[in-house]
Amino acid sequence: MQLETLIETSLYVEDPLRSERFYRDVLGLDTILSNPRIVAMSVSSRHVLLLFQKGGSLESLETSGGTIPPADAGGQMHVAFSVSEAELDRWEDQLRERGVEIESRVDWAKVPWEGRVPRTSGRSIYFRDPDAHLLELVTPGVWPGTY
Repeated sequence: MQLETLIETSLYVEDPLRSERFYRDVLGLDTILSNPRIVAMSVSSRHVLLLFQKGGSLESLETSGGTIPPADAGGQMHVAFSVSEAELDRWEDQLRERGVEIESRVDWAKVPWEGRVPRTSGRSIYFRDPDAHLLELVTPGVWPGTY
């Protein structure tokens, strides 16, 4: 048996509707579900980014189809989105135009990863969402065998 892909990633935010606007307006994600407690957004029609209200899922949710167990998290989390090498600079321009500060840039070909074969390549830019979660746009080559 083998896992096929990662379907959902969750972030816990102060205001899911504010975060929905950020992810829609800045990164172009489409909304699947939206209410004050949870927002679900499509990432390239392949993955789902879940934006839960912090503390809003501390108890199980009983549904007619079964029980959804509780979950919550705190602190600054990290999510990376893959983009093409050809579009990374355009993404950076778009972020800047929308008032999003680029916190860091990394050229992974210049990072000495001892013990890693094959050698890493690719580039990343890092920035924050309204809840200070660290977001990354990353080009192919950082993790062998991915995207």
